[in-house]
Amino acid sequence: MSRGFTKEDDSQQPPIIPPRAALPPGSPNYVTPRGLEQLRAELSTLEAERALAEANRENETDRTRQLSLYNGRIALLTERLASAKVVDPRGQPAKEVRFGATVRLRTVSGGKPGQERVFTIVGVDEASVAEGKVAFVAPIARAVLGARLGKTVTLKLGPKEEVVEVAAISYEAAPETAAR
Repeated sequence: MSRGFTKEDDSQQPPIIPPRAALPPGSPNYVTPRGLEQLRAELSTLEAERALAEANRENETDRTRQLSLYNGRIALLTERLASAKVVDPRGQPAKEVRFGATVRLRTVSGGKPGQERVFTIVGVDEASVAEGKVAFVAPIARAVLGARLGKTVTLKLGPKEEVVEVAAISYEAAPETAAR
């Protein structure tokens, strides 16, 4: 076969390693106990997958590329774990919105009066819109952090402003330990 049809340079390009969730410069890496557990479980999974890739000797080029990807992801995750500052929600003030709080906001004006939003303020790696978990660095979380139960807060939603009342605040009774 002619060398014109081979892709030797493909095997020499390093893989692109996706970055972890963004953490603003100078911000501590707060995590809930459940978030720390999730990070540790992710590390265990990556290490197990890397071990399988190391054992696979079928295609050396693919193996090397996969190992580079796993090593890069593990390095980023290990760095994130090393900087984690665990905040136990059970130690937070019950009537004030802090890290780990599940907050219910009720619209007072500027939107649909009476509309409610419920979300939990968590670390950046634990955030998930589908699960109603918002990173503590997100604008909505920053707007309500420090607010007390029954108080109103102004949310800036693009060009609009909405006044909401902190209708309820709760904290996890204990870290979740789901069987895997």
